[in-house]
Amino acid sequence: MIYSRALNEALHRALGEDARVVVLGEDISDPYGGAFKVSRGLTTAFPDRVKTTPVSEQAIAGISAGLALGGYRPIAEVMFGDFLSLCFDQLLNHITKYHAMYAGQVTCPVMFRAPMGGHRGYGPTHSQSIEKHFLGIPHLRVVAASPYHEPYDAFADFLAKDDPVLFVEHKLLYPKHITAPTDGRVGELLASHAGSEGVLPSVCLSLVPREECALTIVAYGYEALLAASVVEKLGMEDELFCELVVPAQIAPVDFAPIDASVSATRRLLTVEEGTAGWSWGDRVAASIQRSHFGRLAKPVEVLASQPTVIPGARRLEQEMLVGAHHIEQKIREALS
Repeated sequence: MIYSRALNEALHRALGEDARVVVLGEDISDPYGGAFKVSRGLTTAFPDRVKTTPVSEQAIAGISAGLALGGYRPIAEVMFGDFLSLCFDQLLNHITKYHAMYAGQVTCPVMFRAPMGGHRGYGPTHSQSIEKHFLGIPHLRVVAASPYHEPYDAFADFLAKDDPVLFVEHKLLYPKHITAPTDGRVGELLASHAGSEGVLPSVCLSLVPREECALTIVAYGYEALLAASVVEKLGMEDELFCELVVPAQIAPVDFAPIDASVSATRRLLTVEEGTAGWSWGDRVAASIQRSHFGRLAKPVEVLASQPTVIPGARRLEQEMLVGAHHIEQKIREALS
């Protein structure tokens, strides 16, 4: 099943199983079903709890906050993740603070679904991966869609807890097939789940057992898909073996599976599509450098996109954003 279809079925299931769930977003009414068709069929099946909204992300965030305070579980679709900047005040100063401000007497569980990322030539304001600006906000969990995690697991986790959630969905994942681990494998790669209790698990992928790997790679979302292809290629062609750790929750970071892998490989490379500088990878690198001080074979490597505006020209965009060739080059450098 392709990821967009799996997301659509997960939304149908969440609405069908939990009467508290409401869905809001721009242009999500049938037959259009949203900019990426993830919401297709929802207004037909649940007309009372799925509502298309005016073109105002501030209004979507504010209405969602009010519904959450009233006992509902709103899932807000932001048409492009770039426009989360218009929801930032509501998230930072309201949604994530109400529980503490009112001494635990209220909760404000809102999920924002946000298509992120480039590689499609959409230009400077519709191609960004801006999730790094939301990392570290107290009481906000940031979850990244990946082809190795069933999307309904993220919705079930959201419904079971009272925290607000930002669910990051890279646009290039929508047409990709779900390859959640079955029988301990993803294609040619060995696969296992790891993580701390109460946190969505990470998926660990490698061609050989961890003890035979010389490098740990941590990547999420679409970059994890690219990294997995490079891990398989380098292992098959050059016998350069790496273990890829794919977290579902990127904030707060669950370091347990990363620590376990780095303890064996003594090397780490972080990969993300967001721009370099004050990035997710920087935070992971700082923590691993500290917790594994004196035991690493090399300093942690951080790979991120160039810190500039995303060009509209496709060729320039491919040069600026992290791609498979950048990942391969960085892996070879880390293992040199």
